[in-house]
Amino acid sequence: MDLSFEHPGEYLFVRRVGAGTVTVVDREFGKSLLLTPDQVVEDWPVTDASRLSLADVETIAALKPELVLLGTGERQVFPPAEIMGAFLSRGIGIETMTNGSAARTYSLLAAEGRRVVAAFILPG
Repeated sequence: MDLSFEHPGEYLFVRRVGAGTVTVVDREFGKSLLLTPDQVVEDWPVTDASRLSLADVETIAALKPELVLLGTGERQVFPPAEIMGAFLSRGIGIETMTNGSAARTYSLLAAEGRRVVAAFILPG
């Protein structure tokens, strides 16, 4: 899916989401990644939302988001309840959605200057 988006601000934006890729600005990623408005954390070692661990929560929490958009691929897959609770107990909101939905929502929130992390899970 191509996202048509005029880039008005100074933040990293998602240009395209494919079945196994996410393109940030002009760089295509084929492995899971974490995206904030000002940085990309490459090669995030998660390939399945149901296998997220508390260590993964710590990695994301270190980026200091107010909200995490968990993109779980082409299908919405919820992580274990303890993972959702771990974010909420830290005062971090979490929403689980497809990668395409996560990309669109991330773009809107990043444009507003929000402290958002898009966590894209890719199969590769």
